[in-house]
Amino acid sequence: MTGELISSILVLIGAIFCALSAFGLVRLPDVYLRSHAATKSATLGVLCVLGGGFLYFWVVDGTVSFKLLLAIVFVFITSPVAGHLNGRSAYRSGIPLWEGSVQDDLKPLVDKGQEIPGEE
Repeated sequence: MTGELISSILVLIGAIFCALSAFGLVRLPDVYLRSHAATKSATLGVLCVLGGGFLYFWVVDGTVSFKLLLAIVFVFITSPVAGHLNGRSAYRSGIPLWEGSVQDDLKPLVDKGQEIPGEE
């Protein structure tokens, strides 16, 4: 009973984070901030949902779902990397920052023609 309750709460929290991520994707002003919403909160939401499913099957059926574990590891590794690469490619393509942005760490390097760390 307690395991089912905890897994239900995890799934509910994950759904809330996914809804907040979708709201951020619609409302945030530029691609960089949208990427932030898509990677951070959506990843946490998906991980909570998958974790809740994993806990449910473990408590109710007594089985350990390796597919859910692999999905958790896959999402945890790939989603932040994909968000980072999307932001980096948008910056290199010349997509401007939102006018309310206060810091651009890559601009001095790009203006001087220096190599950006992480790009070879």
